[in-house]
Amino acid sequence: MKQLSRARSFSRFYSLKVAPKVKATSAPAEVPLQPQDLEFTKLPNGLVIASLENYAPATRIGLFIKAGSRYEYSNNFGTSHLLHLASSLTTKGVSSFKITRGIEAVGGKLSVTSTRNMVYTAECLRDDIEILMEFLLSVATAAEFCHWEVAALQPQLRIDKAVAFQNPQAHIIENLQAAAYRNALANSLYCPDYGIGKVTPDELHHYVQNHFTSARMVLIGLGVSHPVLKQIAERSLNMQGGPGLYGAKARYQGGKIQNRMETSLVHAVFVAESAAAGSAEANAFIVLQHVLGARPHVKRGGNATSPLYQAVAKGIHQPFDISAFNASYSDSGLFGIYTISQAAAAGDVIKAAYNQVKAITEGNLSGTDVQPTKNKLKARYLMSVESSKGFLDEVGSQALVAGSCATNHSLQQIDSVADVDVISAAKKFISGQKSMAASGNLGHTPYVDEL
Repeated sequence: MKQLSRARSFSRFYSLKVAPKVKATSAPAEVPLQPQDLEFTKLPNGLVIASLENYAPATRIGLFIKAGSRYEYSNNFGTSHLLHLASSLTTKGVSSFKITRGIEAVGGKLSVTSTRNMVYTAECLRDDIEILMEFLLSVATAAEFCHWEVAALQPQLRIDKAVAFQNPQAHIIENLQAAAYRNALANSLYCPDYGIGKVTPDELHHYVQNHFTSARMVLIGLGVSHPVLKQIAERSLNMQGGPGLYGAKARYQGGKIQNRMETSLVHAVFVAESAAAGSAEANAFIVLQHVLGARPHVKRGGNATSPLYQAVAKGIHQPFDISAFNASYSDSGLFGIYTISQAAAAGDVIKAAYNQVKAITEGNLSGTDVQPTKNKLKARYLMSVESSKGFLDEVGSQALVAGSCATNHSLQQIDSVADVDVISAAKKFISGQKSMAASGNLGHTPYVDEL
């Protein structure tokens, strides 16, 4: 007790002491950080590496792979969906427990997105990049697919799909893809009900071996120097070389899928084939989309000032929502109109929107409409790549298609779109073979040939 009392007394006594003065020293001059450009390297095995050093304390890495649902065939539908869920399973030499604890120990984050392509993303402090990259590359390229772990994932496939389809828009877009295309892009992002429990570990291994090859991958880094990212990739990224299995070119066919149900609202989207991403024609469709009225940039905002909305509002006095729809892929694209309306007014809303696009084909478009739209489009694009996620998605998607990316080039492409290009895009939509997907009480919803 005496020793403890002495210790406490000493600590109180010490706290009353005046701290000795320390001679101030001038701080070392900081080395100015030079802005860096986006750097690209293509390795001999075909792997594309891109990075931008922004000197941020956190690093974000993305591995983009041409291995999504569009590369599936009738004998392996749902494989990419199961691969998405299998990202937390045991890999060669690393258990799922070690992966989880290892990522948590460095305060990192690992996520997987599966759409038409697959994207593995990792975030961490820049000093821990090598640790997290080891887990990222292990998850992406060295999964074991133990049969008991794969079997445990099967029920999650059904839950994943059910949760996604709680959003009617997600279900509509899935149906639209199936109606518009005959193959590739027609494949669902989700495993079909009949495929649940039938995708085996051997099929997963076969899919990875034939699609997770170096020539089908792009490694993107933000907040990391290019030599460091390249060195890690060359040392740790072990995968088969070559282009892998050939992916079929998407074939547009046109069609309609209806999902009749007793609801007060009707969701409907009607489109025609547009153009492949990166082409001059695709840029014209993007401008046309924003001329007509795209989704609002402000969260929970409206687009009541858009030409589409105003054209429909003239004759419709019930609540509705409407916007131009545009989707571009590496070998095709879709352009059209998405409407949400009361069941009784569905036909009037769709026809009014269609007539508004038709008016553009007749020359009801001026430079005063197009130039402000292009300015807004450029601002929206620049704001989207300000975030690390938006930047990674933009660079990765462009690099998968073209092998390179430049934001300045994207802005120049927008500026190069002329009024006549926008009119030509509208004419292609009007004259093109239509596809349509709709859900709800469809008694007043027109068929495609009635437009």
